[in-house]
Formats: sequence, C-alpha cells, structure tokens
Amino acid sequence: MPQIRTVLKEQKRIILVALIVGVVLMLAKFGAYFLTASTFVLTDAAESIVNVLASSFAFFSIYLAAQPRDENHPYGHGKVEYFSVFIEGSLIAIAAIIIIVKAVYGIFYPNAIHDLITGAIIIGITGVVNGGLGYFMINKGKSLHSITIEADGRHLMADMVTSVGLVVGLLLIHFTKILWLDSGLSILVAIYILYSGYRLVRRSVSGLMDEADFGVVNEIVSVLNEKRRDEWIDIHNFRAQKYGHELHIDCHLTLPNYFDLNRVHAEVKLVDELINNEVTKTELFIHADPCLPECCHYCSMPNCPIRSEAKNEDIVWTMDKIIRNKKHFE
Repeated sequence: MPQIRTVLKEQKRIILVALIVGVVLMLAKFGAYFLTASTFVLTDAAESIVNVLASSFAFFSIYLAAQPRDENHPYGHGKVEYFSVFIEGSLIAIAAIIIIVKAVYGIFYPNAIHDLITGAIIIGITGVVNGGLGYFMINKGKSLHSITIEADGRHLMADMVTSVGLVVGLLLIHFTKILWLDSGLSILVAIYILYSGYRLVRRSVSGLMDEADFGVVNEIVSVLNEKRRDEWIDIHNFRAQKYGHELHIDCHLTLPNYFDLNRVHAEVKLVDELINNEVTKTELFIHADPCLPECCHYCSMPNCPIRSEAKNEDIVWTMDKIIRNKKHFE
C-alpha cells in the first residue's frame, strides 16, 4: 500500500508540472497568434487550451484514483483515468473541428498576416519543450502504469509534431507570400489533430469496455509456458481488467485432485508470485479446479496415484486456450 501511495504521489507531481508548463506555453502561443494574426498559429494556440484543460482534469482524476476502495467501488477508483483520456480526446477533436471551420472561412476571406519569423521562433521553442516533456511523460506513464500520464505525454508529442509542421509552414508562407497557405495548412494540421483526438477516445472506450490488453496477456502466457510446473495441469478462463494503474487478473488453475488445501494454496501462490515478479504487479484471483480423468493424456504429473492413462500429448498454452472457460480436453 505505501508503494501505491508513492506511485500516485509521483503521478500527481508529473501532472502538476505538465499543467504549469502547459499554461506558460499556452500564453506564449497566444502571444505568437496576436503577433502574427495567423490562423495557422491559432491551431497550435487552441490546442494549448486543450492541453491545460486536459492536464487539469488529469490531475483531478489521479487524485480520485488514489482514493481507497469503498463499498461502492470495490476495485478502487482507477477507471476514472479512462474518463480523463476520453475528455482529453474529445476536447482535441472539438478544437480541430473549430479550427477547420475557421480555416475554411479564411480561404474565402483571408486576413493580413505578419511577423511570421518571430512567430515561428516562438512556436519552435514551445515545440521543443512539449517534445521533451511528452517523451518524459510517455516513459513515466508506462513505468507507473498510468494511462492518463501516457495519454497526456502522447498528446504533447503530437503537439510537438504540429509545432514542427507549423514552423515549416510559417517559413513557407513568409518566403512564398501565398496567403491562402495559412488556411490550407491549418486544415491539414487540424485533420491530424482530429485523428489524434479519435485515437485517445478510442483508447478510453476500450478501457471502459474492459477490452483485453493483448500485450500483457501474451507476456503472461509466455512466462507461464516457460516456467510451467508439472502440477499446473492447465489454466483456463483467464481474464484481465485494468483499473487505472491497477491490473486485476482472474483465472482457473487445474491441479491434481488429491492435493490437500495447503498444497493447493502453495501452488496458487507460486502462480501469483511468478506473474508479479516476472511480468507486472497485479492482483490475482485464482480459482483452483480439480483434475478429471480426461486430463490424464496431457498431464505431466509424475508418479500420479490416480492416473487413468499415460500422457500422450503436450499442449502449449496460448491465448486462445487459456481464455476459454473450459479445461483443455473439452
């Protein structure tokens, strides 16, 4: 529990830094917009508002996720992080649509733009800062198992890409003097921002709908195969759910039916420790199943006193096999 509190404290500190940096960069980008009067610059400035709003909600969601479990939330409050990502993605998409509408209007009714070199320098600096902070947050989000921090980091990396395109576009407009490029390039960038928003919304929905994390499950299956014990006849009905930074796994483990309760507990504990030490920190609920005579043909248990037939098949554990709600012979 103290380790979880330490992780959550670090998450809040990271998001707070992102929030402060976001406010400073937002002011800088709007300064560049008022200086240049460029719709292209406005695309970046508008997205900065989203950055600040998203970081604010992310800070609140991590605070809420840190609250202890209660009667209404027996698995904790971690899933609020998915709502944070959903709101961030939705705000990005809304900002992109507004920018597209304004840019289309600008094609037909262009306005004068100026000081593009100065604006490009300001945007370039903000892009470098966002890129560095985004890279840091993505790595921290993965190590802390926080979808909120990782999503915020990916948003900042997308913002950096936008800024790079913005600098190139501003220089192009400055040297070619083609004014409609301001609106045309704004539309292209806005479409990219819209796609980024869609990806975040898609990821949040998959989390809220308990979509399987195939990367984690495949890694667990690989480790279980590699460290498999003779006593573990099969594993089935394997399910994994993520609640914010916490991962919950439940499965059925088939063991020899002549094991006493102490031996069953010891084998279940070994599976628990193996996954937690070799793959990821998680909470496991393992239901022990007794073996049946039909299991004998793939059971490796030596000197089994109740064996009905010799082993004649090796069954490799795969995702397809372990997620089924039945023993391997069924």
